Amino acid sequence: MKFCLETVVINPENNVEIKNAVILLHGYGGDGKDISILTLNWKRFMPNTVFLCPNAHEKCEINPNGYQWFDLSKENKEYILEQSLKAEKKLKEFIDQVKTVYRLDNSKVCLSGFSQGCMLAINIGLIENEPFSCVVGFSGKIINKENLESRIISKTKFLLLHGDMDQVVSSSNLLEAKDFLERNKIEVEINMLQNCDHHISSEASSIALKYIKKNLGY
Repeated sequence: MKFCLETVVINPENNVEIKNAVILLHGYGGDGKDISILTLNWKRFMPNTVFLCPNAHEKCEINPNGYQWFDLSKENKEYILEQSLKAEKKLKEFIDQVKTVYRLDNSKVCLSGFSQGCMLAINIGLIENEPFSCVVGFSGKIINKENLESRIISKTKFLLLHGDMDQVVSSSNLLEAKDFLERNKIEVEINMLQNCDHHISSEASSIALKYIKKNLGY
């Protein structure tokens, strides 16, 4: 089956049975290959897991060599919400395809994303009918609190990480997201990484790996 999004797929070694999936969503202007670097370390510790790193459905407005989940060229709250909802729809279609191909339910799927990818992972983690094993977000934020709060259905567990020196997406968004999730009775852990800017550090990768392993039963 061909996925609706062009995807870097990292299968388990030695053709072992696939029992879990980790979906990694890249940031604005990136692609699946960029974020797939995380799997070089992670796959050794999760032998029955397939890793899927899709390219977003749109070419990036500011970087034609990369992709965007939604357009950020206009600083208009309603426009950004509208575009993000379109991205959600495409991602939900992709996730349904993944679950069908690998015969998995949400409890065996982890959603993870960086920056813009994190923003969408947060949304989808809360609006699906069944909770995912977990959502792990790096350097993101909640796109629109009012809209998301009105659509919360599931209680997926969250781990959110953010660098304290992030100049692209302010680290204050980490505390705002924590407050939002706790007010809506969503289990959330956070980690503010010291001396870290807008990227996924080796420390962040290690913390995320430990959390994903726990929630996928390793």
